[in-house]
Amino acid sequence: MQTDVQPEAEKDVGRMSLGAHLDELRFRIGLALGGFVAAFCVSLAAGKWFAGIILSPYAAAMASAGIEVKLQAVQPAEPFLVYMKAALVLAALLSSPWVFYQLWAFVSAGLHRHERRFVRIVAPACALLFAGGVLFFLLAIAPWIFRFFMQFDLGIDYLTYQPAVGQTADFILTLATVFGLAFQTPVAIVFAERLGLVAYESLCRARKYVFLGAFVVGAVLTPPDVISQIALALPLYVLYEGGVWVCRFRQKRQAAKSGA
Repeated sequence: MQTDVQPEAEKDVGRMSLGAHLDELRFRIGLALGGFVAAFCVSLAAGKWFAGIILSPYAAAMASAGIEVKLQAVQPAEPFLVYMKAALVLAALLSSPWVFYQLWAFVSAGLHRHERRFVRIVAPACALLFAGGVLFFLLAIAPWIFRFFMQFDLGIDYLTYQPAVGQTADFILTLATVFGLAFQTPVAIVFAERLGLVAYESLCRARKYVFLGAFVVGAVLTPPDVISQIALALPLYVLYEGGVWVCRFRQKRQAAKSGA
């Protein structure tokens, strides 16, 4: 006897038309932008403080190397632009939980009900990983990179090391953003495996290709120096292994439940 009753997990899937999906996308983008603008208004009050945090790796490297070299502003508006960029990055950090939630809320509209529960875990995880990637670069990687560059001897006696504050801030902010995005790797891997887009066995077999690809990504996304490339490639591969481990742990837990 045929029944019209659908499984509970299959309800509410595929009911939205293309127009409804576009409306949902516009709605989520509006909410995400609204949260970012609100965070930016708050960040303007702390922009100078956060600019000091951004440039602190340079100061830490100077103190560690025993060198006293002050940053210089070569353009009239350079200090103000650094302040605005610092406020924008701080706003991105503050609003990242809200922005990531809106992103995954839009994605969840096309998922099964049991898959939507994954969004409640993914949204805060993405925000924490993004903030963790930024802080990891600022506190651990950036001072080491600056110390290497400052102590590098080109062999020219008449060379003066006097970096500009704008270029230094851009260098730090670019790499901090890249690290924050790169730290989303475990979430992408677990999400793809959970949806059946890739199998755990395939992830294990792809290790050597991922290791090589991590260095390719590091070469593309970082400035043209080997130190920055290695500093991104190695954590990126470690994050990949972390995502694979989570997939393995989830499979073992499912096997234990099915065997019980």
